[in-house]
Amino acid sequence: MRTWLTNIQWCPGCGDTLIVAAIKKAFQELGIESHERVVVSGVGCSGKASQYIDGYAAETLHWRTLPFATGVKMTNPELTVLATGGDGDGYGIGMGHFIHACKRDLNITYIVMDNENYALTTGQASPTTPIWAKTKTTPDGNTSTPFDPVEMAKQAWCRFATWADSVKFAEMKDIIKEAIKHDGFSLVNIHQACPSYKRW
Repeated sequence: MRTWLTNIQWCPGCGDTLIVAAIKKAFQELGIESHERVVVSGVGCSGKASQYIDGYAAETLHWRTLPFATGVKMTNPELTVLATGGDGDGYGIGMGHFIHACKRDLNITYIVMDNENYALTTGQASPTTPIWAKTKTTPDGNTSTPFDPVEMAKQAWCRFATWADSVKFAEMKDIIKEAIKHDGFSLVNIHQACPSYKRW
């Protein structure tokens, strides 16, 4: 047995586990074999995603997920390229790359595992933390209005940008399938549980 596919390192109850299972099921149902796809991840809790999906993969630098995925797609356009990231990775440090990926409209699927905090570094406020939520960096409540990543993607001319929820597995899986089938850049922002640090 390949333990790297089964030895999950996320906290019990983390939504990332369901998201990865939905991605794997989507690939299976679409008939996309392991040699036909590349999963690119960054740093953060979501960074482990590429290790749990059989096939070509790369765990890249913080906020460099989309530039790396862009390079893969441009080098071999026949590959199905799926990038994963978190709300901090994608909408904080990596915001510039995100906007330009939307504008370039290369055929890349971007799955953002949005737990509304920087969970890997123990629960600081992120760009999607709700207003007044208490975190390590906002002990009196977050005063910054959170980003709406789906609306931001649409404003940057992304033609496929939508929400999903990790607890609605079948629906999430079908949304991921549609995103993969879309001819162009697609964003699926997935609300997910974070039992260790998300208290709102």
